[in-house]
Amino acid sequence: MYLTLFLIITTSIVSFMAFNNQELFNKLKFNAFMVWNKREFSRLFSHALVHGGWLHLIVNMYVLWMFGKAVETTFSDHVFFPKTYSYGKFLYVLMYVLAVPVASLPALFKQKNNHYYNSVGASGAVSAIVFTTILLAPDLPLGIILIPIQLPAYIFGILYLAYSYFMSKKDKGNIAHDAHFVGSVFGFIFPIFLNPGLIHNFIFQITH
Repeated sequence: MYLTLFLIITTSIVSFMAFNNQELFNKLKFNAFMVWNKREFSRLFSHALVHGGWLHLIVNMYVLWMFGKAVETTFSDHVFFPKTYSYGKFLYVLMYVLAVPVASLPALFKQKNNHYYNSVGASGAVSAIVFTTILLAPDLPLGIILIPIQLPAYIFGILYLAYSYFMSKKDKGNIAHDAHFVGSVFGFIFPIFLNPGLIHNFIFQITH
C-alpha cells in the first residue's frame, strides 16, 4: 500500500511540474527517435512520470491506487508467492518499473525513425497491475469508470486485450494502445515466472 502511494505521489509531483515546465516535459517524454538514434535510454522509463493532462494523470493514478494496493500486498503473501514473498515489495516495484519500457517496445521499433512520435504516461505499467489482479482473481467483477456494467475480470481482460489490439492496428489517435496491450500481457506473465502454479489457480477459478 505504501509503495503504491509512493508511486502515485512521485508520478503526480513530476507530472504537475511538467505541466508547467515544457523543457522538463520534453526531456522526460518518450520519443522513439531519440531513444533509438541518440541513445537516450532514460526516456524508456521517465515518460511514465509525465502525463498529457490532468484527466490522463487522474485516471491512471486512480486505477493504480484501486488495483495496486491489493497487488502490493499479495506479492508479500506466502500463499500466492511461497518462494519470493519475503522480498515481495521489491518485486512489486520491479514489475511496475519494468512494465514501463517493455510496454514501449512496439512503439520503439515501429517509430524509431519518426522524429515526431512522442508518448507519455504510466498506462503501460498501470495495465500490468490490472492484469496481475486478473491473474490472481479472475472472478473479480470489473468495469469501466462511469459505466455501470461489470464483468468477471477474465472476461473484461479478454475484451480489453482485443480492443487494444484492434485499436493499435488502426494506428490512429494519440492513445498508445500497443503499450496497453503489451503492458497487460507483461503484468499477467511476470507473476507466473515467480510462481508457475498461479496459472493453474487461474484456470481452476475460471472453470469452477
